[in-house]
Amino acid sequence: MSTQKLASLALVALLPLTACAAPDSNAVDDPGRDGFDISSIEKDDAVAALVPRELASRGTLRNAAATDYAPAEYRKEDGQTPTGYDIDLAKALAKVMGLKGATTTHAPFDSLIPQVGSKFDLSLSSFSITAEREAEVNMISYVKVGSAFATAKKNAQIFDPANPCGKTIGVQKGTFQYEYVAKLSNKCKAESKAPITVKPHDVQTEITPKVASGQYDATFADSTVVGYSIRKTRGALTQVGDTIESAPQGVVVAKADRQLGLAVQAAMQKLMRTGQLKKILGHYGAADAALEEAELNPQVGK
Repeated sequence: MSTQKLASLALVALLPLTACAAPDSNAVDDPGRDGFDISSIEKDDAVAALVPRELASRGTLRNAAATDYAPAEYRKEDGQTPTGYDIDLAKALAKVMGLKGATTTHAPFDSLIPQVGSKFDLSLSSFSITAEREAEVNMISYVKVGSAFATAKKNAQIFDPANPCGKTIGVQKGTFQYEYVAKLSNKCKAESKAPITVKPHDVQTEITPKVASGQYDATFADSTVVGYSIRKTRGALTQVGDTIESAPQGVVVAKADRQLGLAVQAAMQKLMRTGQLKKILGHYGAADAALEEAELNPQVGK
């Protein structure tokens, strides 16, 4: 998920769910019901030596995520238990770092960064890496995904992503997609066309059923999320247009906690080197998103 260059938006189940509801696991087979088995992942002594003393003593890595962005982070059928590849990655990082485990707590996306470094150790929640974010926090790259428009399949011939003027588009607050669609709307007005009606929501689960029913013309989301949603809703949703704005996403660590940033970087690199990152992503159909190098604060455009 993000707030400028790339983003993350999730299209979860095709039902009138509440903000805290889980995807409809009965629609199609859902790998998130069981998650990825991390039992074979082992501690790396060199990585463990980098872990800050306070965290090593506590033994539990505290992750925060907006758990409404399948397949990266969402909730199981009970509507409470976090699942998704970012959730499994937090657990995998903890194992490589020699910790007892990892917990993930749900919080609204736009509230996550302010809580990292105090209430939480890090946030794995589909954050696009931007220069603005890197000025505020440390970011460790691990995947690269793009964004795409999705609409109800019955509206695929009506919605033109190259000309969205006058359409109603649902987006999640605090994300790149929200800013991107708002800029498109301003462009429409500058060209004396009807502006886009931008419908911001706290969670994507509120948007998906509105798009599927035709109440909204489209939504804008990560390409991995769109692909998952199409499968999850048995094709009731469909991608329209090409995937755009491909950019890296990263783990968020507090700016003042560079030592933890180095530990997370080393642990993520170990998961990449052993192929475990691809396996975890592949469990959710997103193996192609894996990067080969975990960079701490990689240089990105503004």
